[in-house]
Amino acid sequence: MKRNQSGFTLIEIAIVLVIIGLLLGGVLKGQELINSAKVKSLATDFRNIPVYIYGYQDKFRAIPGDDRLAASHVSGATTIDPGNGNGLIDGDWNSTTTTDESYNFWQHVRLAGLAPGSTDIADPAGDYIPINSVAGVIGIQSGTTVAADAPIMDNQSTPVAIRGTYIICSSNILGKFAKQLDIQLDDGNTETGAMMSALSTTADPYAVGDSAVATDDINDAGIYVVCMGV
Repeated sequence: MKRNQSGFTLIEIAIVLVIIGLLLGGVLKGQELINSAKVKSLATDFRNIPVYIYGYQDKFRAIPGDDRLAASHVSGATTIDPGNGNGLIDGDWNSTTTTDESYNFWQHVRLAGLAPGSTDIADPAGDYIPINSVAGVIGIQSGTTVAADAPIMDNQSTPVAIRGTYIICSSNILGKFAKQLDIQLDDGNTETGAMMSALSTTADPYAVGDSAVATDDINDAGIYVVCMGV
């Protein structure tokens, strides 16, 4: 007596496996595109900020944040806090102090029409402080030759501050993104050159004054602060 057997044929199983493979490939490719877009956006932040500085200097012969005549150069906000005109952007890149030039930098470039965002310096909890594509903070400060005063330094026995007239920093960046940024914008080594990365922790989310981490020691799933000198 013949028995009726039920189940999938080899052809049907092969078709299902092909479909599953295509779906997984589509998901992975989609995630890759999302990650590439995030890295591109992060890189754009680092490229745009020097444009803001040079655009402001071209208009007003002053440095945004440091501009002592900001109130006469730009308008549109209730309070415009001028700088001291010493040629530096004083204050830490992640400052929330409304009298720091690094904090007022954003008001000046926005009122000058160079950058988007809020111009209300009294609203640090709102949308005044710029946020990157991975929900981290972006900021700028003047460079320094004093390693202890720099936002990041190399890992030599005698540490050297990251070099640059201005230092741009961006936080909350995955290790794998930090490595890609360094390849795109610098020498590919996250411990040397114009761009460096320092490990962010719960106790020290902005890694201010920390030593840079070498590329081989970067944890792809770790969180880092990336700084670049310009």
